[in-house]
Amino acid sequence: MSRAMLFEIHASNPQSLIDFYSNLFGWSFSKFPVGEYWTINTGPDSQPGINGGLLPRPAPAPGPMASPNAFVITVDVDNLNASMTKVQGGGGMLCVPKMAIPGIGWLAYFKDPDGNIFGMMQMDASAA
Repeated sequence: MSRAMLFEIHASNPQSLIDFYSNLFGWSFSKFPVGEYWTINTGPDSQPGINGGLLPRPAPAPGPMASPNAFVITVDVDNLNASMTKVQGGGGMLCVPKMAIPGIGWLAYFKDPDGNIFGMMQMDASAA
């Protein structure tokens, strides 16, 4: 079986998205020694998850859309309501409102300040 090992975020202004995701999730970014590329550390290797990369956007940003229709990353958060507030305070916007995934948790989708869509989920087996 093949497993995902890396995700990448395209950015019109890399520093603005570095600031956005650092503030939202506490991720750390390191400039790669070659080219315009930053590695993203999303947490300790002892926890499940993958790390990523950030690079300048190679083409125009996607147009407005109301729901995901691309390859989207979803991030586990402890408190979805608090994280939703941080997204909107940091220049992001809600795309798909918070919804229950019965028996699993609460999920919502957002756009970052550059128009990239991502999800956040709060695990909660009592969600209905």
